[in-house]
Amino acid sequence: MTQRIDAQMAFLLEADQLKSVLRASRLIDGSRRENSAEHSWHIMLYALVLADQAGPDVNINRVLKMLLLHDLVEIDAGDAPIHGDVDHAAMAAKEIAAADRLFAMLPDGQAQEFRALWDEFEAAQTGDARFAKAIDRIQVPVANLASGGGTWAEYNVTMDQLEQRVGTPIKRGAPGLWDWLLPRLKAFFAPSGQA
Repeated sequence: MTQRIDAQMAFLLEADQLKSVLRASRLIDGSRRENSAEHSWHIMLYALVLADQAGPDVNINRVLKMLLLHDLVEIDAGDAPIHGDVDHAAMAAKEIAAADRLFAMLPDGQAQEFRALWDEFEAAQTGDARFAKAIDRIQVPVANLASGGGTWAEYNVTMDQLEQRVGTPIKRGAPGLWDWLLPRLKAFFAPSGQA
């Protein structure tokens, strides 16, 4: 039993590093960049509050687990801004290596369960994973809208990019949320001529 708890505590101590991984996105008040641990907490809250937007086959408890675990790989791989200039193949390789290392710290059984949830989220083929991806994608645009555009200007984001990079996963996992978000995005981008 002691060995199991030792492994779990080592994993939990390692997970604390997620608090130091800064994301490209800023807090709504603009005071600083959000860290990945804050992002994970916030999208879990989004999923809980917006659970009524999930399909009938979606298990919200599994979604919450996916959202809690999905960004732990950023401890090793760092954050890859969705609108940044990123080598996606290289980043995917870093994230897989990070998942291998981090989840292997856990005791057998737990290691396999958590890794399977992470893999399922990444593949986005199940109803649970598609809803989790949708929630992961909606939080930043909502925050950017609330803060007058957030980092969109910094990354030269266009409406077309948002429809492709954000809209596609949201439509797949939570179409009602996309129906809510789309007119707000169009209204934001239309006056500036960026759409």
